[in-house]
Amino acid sequence: MKQPMKKNGLMLVVLIAAGLLAGSIAGQLLKDVPALSFLTTSAELNWEPKADLQVIRYDLQFAVTLNLLSIAGLAAAIWIYRKM
Repeated sequence: MKQPMKKNGLMLVVLIAAGLLAGSIAGQLLKDVPALSFLTTSAELNWEPKADLQVIRYDLQFAVTLNLLSIAGLAAAIWIYRKM
């Protein structure tokens, strides 16, 4: 009998990143198809925490650009992880 693959957090992160990347690439390839514009329209989420504490100062910027195909890739990655 085949042993199931051992699940861990790193595998989940890798699958999620791969799913988001695959969905994003699919969105870029299909952006010129007018009938699929609802799948390829992107929304950007930004978060910029910063502080100046006199001793230490930091300024970070996080940006995520999502479309429906990248969310579908995310859902597929989570489904694959659960089936492992």
